Amino acid sequence: MDTIRRGLINGFKTLWILSKVLVPVYLVVTLIGMTPVLDWIAVVFKPIMFLFGLPGEAAIVLVLGNTLNLYAALGAIASLTLTAKQITILAVMLAFSHSLIVETAIFKKLKVSGVKIVSLRLSLCLFSGVFLNMIL
Repeated sequence: MDTIRRGLINGFKTLWILSKVLVPVYLVVTLIGMTPVLDWIAVVFKPIMFLFGLPGEAAIVLVLGNTLNLYAALGAIASLTLTAKQITILAVMLAFSHSLIVETAIFKKLKVSGVKIVSLRLSLCLFSGVFLNMIL
């Protein structure tokens, strides 16, 4: 019984932590979607995102995932209408390049070149997006 209680407490703590990121991002992206801003973002990024088989507004997901964290990207994905293929492409791209700022700082502490690691991660992100768009 004690294990169940601890599990529930830990589960609710995790839910609270994730909700503090997911809910605000979901609300902001949903609100932006009700304004012309999301349409503007979609038009500006459509030519680039086309290479990955993604709509222009998916750029928001990549920006949030790369600059903040995966949970922010999840909140943005949840507020957009995307296909399973598009979500898969975004997930793989973000697996290579999520949290660039924080993780680059960690790599620098380990004496790894920040430029090299960011270049590698972004290259893998871009390559995987194009590749998956071609094969899926």
